[in-house]
Amino acid sequence: MATLAVGVDIGGTGIKGAIVDTASGELTTDRIKKATPEGGKPHDIVAVVVEIMDELGVGADVPVGVCFPAIVRDGRTMSAANVSKKWIGFEAEALFEKELGRQIHFVNDADAAGFAEQQFGAAKGVDGLVIMTTLGTGIGTALINDGVLIVNAELGHIEIDGVDYETKASYAAKERDDLSWKHWAKRLQKYYSHLEAYLSPELFVVGGGISKHHEEFLPLLDLQAKIIPATLRNNAGIIGAAALATGSQK
Repeated sequence: MATLAVGVDIGGTGIKGAIVDTASGELTTDRIKKATPEGGKPHDIVAVVVEIMDELGVGADVPVGVCFPAIVRDGRTMSAANVSKKWIGFEAEALFEKELGRQIHFVNDADAAGFAEQQFGAAKGVDGLVIMTTLGTGIGTALINDGVLIVNAELGHIEIDGVDYETKASYAAKERDDLSWKHWAKRLQKYYSHLEAYLSPELFVVGGGISKHHEEFLPLLDLQAKIIPATLRNNAGIIGAAALATGSQK
């Protein structure tokens, strides 16, 4: 059975795509990256995805997964992070399928990254509940329980001390408030302690670009669950979207 699929990862600044061997989680082509159009409007973003698909040159029988920074419900984008507010309530999957001339699997970007880490990365083989968090402009989260993705978990927005806590604990908050690693870790400790109290996971996986500096802050955290850096880095969304497109999870 063919295991190749296309994964496309749409972000606020860049759109990336590649062909993935979903049996191994390896990219079989170079990753194509293009800038997200200014304003991030639906038809402009879809046009860039069409360009990426044309450059990849895949046949109509190759599955395609697209991940996007929004809550995705029944093919609609119900929120919008770092893209146009025109996406809110938009029939996104239908537009992609019309312009690409094929069916796609459409999913939240943190969910795709978390699924990739469970299938091929840091959380592979871990039973029970895994919580993936991405520390960046905000805090993205994904829940995977015994290998099953629980979609659209927005745990970056839990309220602690009366505020949406991603505004205090994201990497953007560290930069904005000019926090040392030690002081940022205190905020992360409060955040992850709350998640642990609510959900008692077996494992936390920490992604986002800052995860490459994990040795600066993860050892400062004191949790019952193990907390480790993600391993797939910037390819996680591509790999997860492709894997989900092949029906790795029904």
